[in-house]
Amino acid sequence: MKFAYTRLITEDVPGLAVFYEKLLGVPAKGDDSYVELRPSGAILAIASRRAATFAYGGEWFARANRSAILEFEVESVDAERVRVDALITEWLQEPKDMPWGNRSMLFRDPDGNPVNFFTPIASP
Repeated sequence: MKFAYTRLITEDVPGLAVFYEKLLGVPAKGDDSYVELRPSGAILAIASRRAATFAYGGEWFARANRSAILEFEVESVDAERVRVDALITEWLQEPKDMPWGNRSMLFRDPDGNPVNFFTPIASP
């Protein structure tokens, strides 16, 4: 089994795509109902609620995630904190060292999805 990608459901595919293009530094490819971004081989897909309902049936709720966290390993959490400062409107955790060996910061994307940037702390 291979984990393929993460898909976010939103009411604003273009807006969320622009946010993640700026955040991740990679282009979004797709249209107003579905895009994919591929940072370092991973896939982050963004789909409209309408497209998800059409494709899969059922009810899909944008802006409802409060438990899954998108995790991105970065070269330097502190450098990224400075770089993304103007892009982020809701910070959940400023950069700090975690007991399991990462330096981490946590924020929300425009739809409220939690996003974590982390850097493994070098061993002495």
